Amino acid sequence: MPTVPYFHVDAFADKAFAGNQAAVMLLESWPDDAVLQAIGGENNFAETAFLVPCADDEADYELTWFTPTSTVDLCGHATLASGHIALTEWMKDADEVRFRTRKAGVLTVSRDGEGYALSLPAYAPEPKESFDEAVRGLGARPQEIASHAGGYHIFRYATADEVMALDPDFRALAPLGDLQFICTAPGTDTDVLSRVFVPGAGVDEDSVTGSAHAALTPYWCDRLGRESFTALQASERKGYLTCRREGARAVLGGPCVTVAEGRFTF
Repeated sequence: MPTVPYFHVDAFADKAFAGNQAAVMLLESWPDDAVLQAIGGENNFAETAFLVPCADDEADYELTWFTPTSTVDLCGHATLASGHIALTEWMKDADEVRFRTRKAGVLTVSRDGEGYALSLPAYAPEPKESFDEAVRGLGARPQEIASHAGGYHIFRYATADEVMALDPDFRALAPLGDLQFICTAPGTDTDVLSRVFVPGAGVDEDSVTGSAHAALTPYWCDRLGRESFTALQASERKGYLTCRREGARAVLGGPCVTVAEGRFTF
């Protein structure tokens, strides 16, 4: 049975037990997806990131992600965690690491002060007239709804207190599919506050969601009238991010902490 390096990372966190947990695992080659899914379920984090060294010059590693129940097209926090491990363990003299993904193109993580900058595609959402099933599941009507075809649905409320008071019916939201329900409002300590629910992918409330901020970045840059802002994802674990728009990219900033490391046999 193969034994591979395994790392447990708290992403978008400057201390342990905050931000969002990810497992990062370096493989020599790709096993069947059913094996990757089984490992994702065994780890039981929001995402497990699997890396394989890239065989060409387009990127340094190939990267894919699995939740406990499914694969995803894009995961920000586990990419940030993968960049943290690559730059602290395997590419210590490099300033940037490139990841080739199955559906999100090439993503980069670069050193940025005491943390990292993660470059993702910016998913600019379009106004949506209604999404009644989701609104009923969330339990409160927003001021505005916007959606992106990748499954990102933004619900903007007037105040942070309204977002914090949400008590969604996850059993009603899950059958709507593998969608992100991104509930947001102007922040108090930060420019923007959000909570993100993904019950259709087995994650009722995500701790800190990088991919959601790929949609929130163009959304709030347009509404704030500037190209950057600070953000808090107000889950129980909490995570603070910087967000800026650079053309068609959303660049998210934050630190990571390695919580544990070892070997994984499967």
